Parts: sequence; C-alpha cells; structure tokens
Amino acid sequence: MNQGSYRLFETPLGWCGMAWTENPNAGNRFRITHLQLPEVDRPSTEARIARICGAAETSEPPAAIAKISERVLEHLRGNPQDFRDVAVDLSAVGPFVRRVYSLTREIPSGKTVTYGNIAAKMGNASLARAVGRALGMNPIPIIIPCHRVMAAHGKPGGFSAYGGRATKAKLLAIEGATINLHLELS
Repeated sequence: MNQGSYRLFETPLGWCGMAWTENPNAGNRFRITHLQLPEVDRPSTEARIARICGAAETSEPPAAIAKISERVLEHLRGNPQDFRDVAVDLSAVGPFVRRVYSLTREIPSGKTVTYGNIAAKMGNASLARAVGRALGMNPIPIIIPCHRVMAAHGKPGGFSAYGGRATKAKLLAIEGATINLHLELS
C-alpha cells in the first residue's frame, strides 16, 4: 500500500490539502486519509498536510482523487455535495470513532445534530463528550462533516480547524444551515 501522497487546491475559503493512500488490491483503490482545511496561508496549509502524510512535496493526483477534490471545491463554492460515496481510510482509529464518523457521514448537507444525538444513536447518551473528542480529531472534515454536529441547546460547540467556530459557521452558511437548526438521526 502506498502512503504519503497529497495535493493542494485553492477554494473560496483558502488553500486546502488532501492526502490519500493507494491499495491496488482493494475494491476502492484510492482512499482519502486527510482533508486539510485552510490554515492562515498556503505555506502553512502545505506544511501541515505534508507533515500529516509524511510526504516532502505534492503529488499529481490520480483521476479519482482529482475528482474528489473538485467536489470539495464545488461544495465550498456553495453547491452542496454528498460525500458518502467517497472511500476513506480510517485504519488509524478504533471502532468507537469509526461508528461516530459513520453516523456523522449520514447527516445531510444543511442540517445539524448534537453530540448527544449521535451518542444516543450509539446507545448511550452519556457518551456525548466522547463523541465530541472523536470529532475533534476528525482527519477528513467536510467528507466526514463534523461541522454539522453541535453542542446541546443550539450552541455551536468546538471546531478544531484553523479559525475554530468561525470556520464552522462559514461551512454551515455555505450549506444553508444555521447554528440552531437540528435534525434528529433516525
């Protein structure tokens, strides 16, 4: 399996980075490992994504990866995309975190749920903080749309990307969601 490939691409929010793995023996040959939201500038974004994936420089993306980054760009331009079909590599996380990410991927664009709602869907509403910690480590924002998960009582909760809650609010505004609009997972 190939490790350490990444590319940069410019979006309305700034420069993003995307890293992927390749496994020629898998059904989905390419899997996204990281999506870096914009840092303060392009060099900062590139330094972070390069460090995360362990590569010294950008790689020309295969067509499948280029198409995914184009979809992310379209999403950030205000044309919401459904990323549930995108193959992701979550081999570095455990089953609890995988389940949190799986449920988070089911939240439609423009809608939000609470950390507690995801925890309840997992069978234990008292795990809301654990859900929040898992989402705070999300390596693939937008594709795993952690920005759609809020704290209780309509509060935005945290967001670990550069810009914090302001970036979370921008992503929600792009999707036409508001901070206090919630959808219950069924």
